[in-house]
Amino acid sequence: MTALVAILLAPFAILTAFFFLEVVSGLPRASRRTEVGAQASAVVVIPAHDEGAVIVRTLEALKASLRQGIHVLVVADNCIDDTAALARDCGVEVLERSNLQQRGKGFALAVAADHLRSDAPDVFAVLDADCATDADSLDRLVEAAATSGRPCQSINLLRSDRAAAPLVQLSTFGFMLKNLVRQRGLQRLAGRVHLTGTGMAMPFRMFEASGKVRSSVVEDLALGLELAAAGHPPALITDSFVWSGGSTEQGTLTQRRRWEGGYLATAMRHGPREALRGILRASPREFLAGLDLMVPPLALFAALNVAVLAGAALITWLAGAAWWPVLLQLALLALAGGAIFAAWLREGREFISLGVLLRLPLYVLWKLPMYFGLARSGTPKEWLRTGR
Repeated sequence: MTALVAILLAPFAILTAFFFLEVVSGLPRASRRTEVGAQASAVVVIPAHDEGAVIVRTLEALKASLRQGIHVLVVADNCIDDTAALARDCGVEVLERSNLQQRGKGFALAVAADHLRSDAPDVFAVLDADCATDADSLDRLVEAAATSGRPCQSINLLRSDRAAAPLVQLSTFGFMLKNLVRQRGLQRLAGRVHLTGTGMAMPFRMFEASGKVRSSVVEDLALGLELAAAGHPPALITDSFVWSGGSTEQGTLTQRRRWEGGYLATAMRHGPREALRGILRASPREFLAGLDLMVPPLALFAALNVAVLAGAALITWLAGAAWWPVLLQLALLALAGGAIFAAWLREGREFISLGVLLRLPLYVLWKLPMYFGLARSGTPKEWLRTGR
């Protein structure tokens, strides 16, 4: 029975150990700054679905960050509000798209690529309609994509709001852990990162050639995986940032349901295959990239670990088996918890207080109904916006 318990816990032990390694690897801050030559032309594409409430603020802030040679294109996708008119009033180019059978960000970006083909820029960049960046961040992102020839990703964060509900603050912290600390760790371990959909850029020819993932619910993640498989691993630009605002508890849960459902579906398809390919090719980086994909979102990972560990402890107690597999997993979970605390000390204190961080178990319970819903009905198939 000891062997059975060890086999039951082995996948969780491997992923927990990797999570610890990735977080610890992502704690040091990068010291090298991206050189900006301000030579490449670029178009910043903003896919927008009923974003009338925020589009003017986004465009006015973005226009102040544009240098010569960088332009903005808004794709008003299946809008029933005044998004397109408001964007035109801001003096930017606007495309309107109406296709209720093909709804979603991937399709909007494909229309933008088709429109730009006749006078293609050097770089194709993407910014969500509720996001903001600054001039230096945008220049560094564009120049990195132009000079490296690789897809490039800014550090994508939610603005901290200590006045928000504790569960929203915990979600914001989890977003930072994933998009800042773990992305830095993944780049150091595997030489690549994930595209997060906003604050990303790549040579135009590269985006135009990647048409297989345009209908994916998490087209950003799938696009990054497709490009990496084709020999173009995305790079993290650690001195380029993009920010978006938080939401209400219900709005946060809605967006997490869409993104995490799509992430889990994509990760289950690609993660094990990539890890196995890394083993067969004797490629540690590919193996580690596969493990990263197989680590579930933080709340689900914690819930699964607790459930499996409780089951393993019960089997061990009833069968009189050796306790070392359970104790080993407990030790790994303690290390992972310590790494999360270290990430809070290093990067997270502006996002949440220690008191809110200690409510992490409540955050897990808050999200359990969402995971039960995903298991019952599957991933949302439409473009869902976070409540503003």
